[in-house]
Amino acid sequence: MALIFVIEDNDSIREAVSGYLKLSDYEVEEFDALGGVKEAMASRNPELLILDAMLPDGDGFIFAKEIRQKSEIPIIFMTARESESDRITGFEVGADDYIVKPFSPKELVLRVGAVLKRTGTTLPQKKMHGWSLQGQKLTTDEDSHKAMLNNQLLKLTAAEWKILLYLSSNGGAVVSREQILDRCLEYSFEGYDRTVDTHIKNLRAKLQNPDWIETVRGYGYRFAGNST
Repeated sequence: MALIFVIEDNDSIREAVSGYLKLSDYEVEEFDALGGVKEAMASRNPELLILDAMLPDGDGFIFAKEIRQKSEIPIIFMTARESESDRITGFEVGADDYIVKPFSPKELVLRVGAVLKRTGTTLPQKKMHGWSLQGQKLTTDEDSHKAMLNNQLLKLTAAEWKILLYLSSNGGAVVSREQILDRCLEYSFEGYDRTVDTHIKNLRAKLQNPDWIETVRGYGYRFAGNST
């Protein structure tokens, strides 16, 4: 599983990018400043950096140049700096790709795959994942898009499958209805909260236990299964 560091001080952008990467089976660590990245890289070796050019404690271009003096780790700039001179600077300091905000997170994930393939880094492999809760055992297979509860196949709709995979892939983190709409249902309009709630209700019924998906009042939902 390829490890990717996402360095972005805008919380909503960073979380959106990380969410899409996790759904594509990448391991992700998030940072909102350069200081934490430097500390993390002293002990961990990510396969790729997604780097903002403007950060609260430094310049991403300068940081990339410093990295290039000792490492060939792939770097993708993700920035609002859109001028031709900025793009040129980004590639001059060692960027493998350069994407300007606003952008599609799905496009960024495709670019990540292309960069990793081009640089010879192993791409993430889809795997089966397992969870337990109150004596129940749940497994998901991303290759076949199938879920099993206590070794019985669950008959999920496409939307229910996407929601289950998204919730379970977020490691117990709370996700909002808006995030579910965007990542799983591809809706971006107000008024669709009830659609999410309906899918969650149906999914809970099929999981035979509402405790698999916890409601976090005022925000959204959290997957409660324990990884096995």
